[in-house]
Amino acid sequence: MDAPTTTSSAGNDGGGNSGDWGWFTPSRKQPDDQPRSPESDGAADDRSADRPVNPIRPAGTEAERRPAPPAPAPAPPIPPASAVPPASPFAPASAVPPASAVPPASAVPPEAGREEHQRPDEAPTPQGARPAAESVFTAPETASPDAILLRRTMAEIEPVSDKVTSYFYALLFVQHPELRPLFPAAMDAQRDRLFKAILTAARLIDDPDILGDFLSRLGRGHRKYGTRPEHYPAVGECLLAALTRYATNTWSDEAEAAWVRAYTAISQIMIDAAAEDELRAPAWWQAEVVGHEPRTADIAVVTVRPDQPYPFLAGQYTSVETPWWPRVWRHYSFASAPRADGLLSFHVKAVPAGWVSSALVHRARPGDVIRLGPPAGSMTVDHSTDNGLLCLGGGTGIAPIKALVEDVAEHGRQRPVEVFYGARSDHDLYDIDTMLRLAQRHPWLSVRPVVSDGPTSGLSGRLPDAVRQYGPWNAFDAYLSGPPGMIRSGVDALMGVGVPSHRIRHDSIEELMAAAE
Repeated sequence: MDAPTTTSSAGNDGGGNSGDWGWFTPSRKQPDDQPRSPESDGAADDRSADRPVNPIRPAGTEAERRPAPPAPAPAPPIPPASAVPPASPFAPASAVPPASAVPPASAVPPEAGREEHQRPDEAPTPQGARPAAESVFTAPETASPDAILLRRTMAEIEPVSDKVTSYFYALLFVQHPELRPLFPAAMDAQRDRLFKAILTAARLIDDPDILGDFLSRLGRGHRKYGTRPEHYPAVGECLLAALTRYATNTWSDEAEAAWVRAYTAISQIMIDAAAEDELRAPAWWQAEVVGHEPRTADIAVVTVRPDQPYPFLAGQYTSVETPWWPRVWRHYSFASAPRADGLLSFHVKAVPAGWVSSALVHRARPGDVIRLGPPAGSMTVDHSTDNGLLCLGGGTGIAPIKALVEDVAEHGRQRPVEVFYGARSDHDLYDIDTMLRLAQRHPWLSVRPVVSDGPTSGLSGRLPDAVRQYGPWNAFDAYLSGPPGMIRSGVDALMGVGVPSHRIRHDSIEELMAAAE
């Protein structure tokens, strides 16, 4: 539930669905006998009984719905600090502590490190949302009245966003402690994702197509956390209370009504997307580790076998949870195109304080079972064109590049593919032998290693600079994968040599947006 949701203080004249289903339930009720299956032919999934019990209940809908409960009353007035026992981490639901008395959302230290090729978070900024030269909160002349009010609120709370989101989560856990088990122990990254999701939704409120796609992906992705329709009113109530407390200059009855309308619509999109997804796919997959190949002291190739078919496209990524860090998910790209044997491979680099990456590299062994979320990402090959592929892979970002090469090979079309494989040293080119073997096998493939530090038998310098030495690239579609800094400089370099932005694909939009703001 790292995405913003609606508040239950909206009246029945709000923008939600009417009738017995209420706001926070799917728009269309499914028949009681409707089978749920990940298979395209709609056959019933008779394997569900064999799946182990999930300690976090999968999200989605039930065959027989319960009517939505009445909308709870708005959050009670904030009492003085003396009204809340400071020693109690969870006050009664009726007590809303002041900001100074709210306990931290987590006492666990933040994850100091970051996976080198950790994919975007579950709330990636949509492809259609681009950073503007002016303030991201400046409303265009065509903005709706609600969009103007939302942006004003966001502009006011941005300087204190850490306080707002910390207060929101602490308030949520005080008033609804039963929701705490759905969240990871360390909440620092969770707070960041929430604020970015709120900011993005507020900016896109007048772009229903882009916003709908963004929120639908969030709704589907949140099934693996155990998010259910009945959770949304609680989250929205606490979010509204946090905004009320900190947006003191811009908050008004009109602003509150705008946020209620916006988040009623936002929640409904997410809930409907999750309900639809439940009919065709599980919330998560069990996957047994069947291969663990160390490549360097801190990089390993991890191969797993899902417990049921896992559909994905070359170039996509998934979220991974290990048994050693429950509810902590990290994102890794598939290192191959879909295989006939159904196995999946990931290239993982352990970083200091990288909980999931370190566990996968140093602790995981064949026989261990991890969990996978649904596939995501748009860095896939367009097979309707004969354009060449220009691929830039930095560090473990070579994993999805390798998958794209295999995908082109399997389609049997002679399209030129130029791969620039960057690393700091020759030693860090851990997969260069695999890539060179692919180049020997396919005459349309060229692989150029690029090393930024130290002697090398390949090209020296930064990856974007090396790309500028070759070309022209006007007949190529570009694909970039690697650390955010490499992607930022790579995009600049490609646009500088004439590659249009709509032909540059990558899955690090969120990091790029954050760096530009």
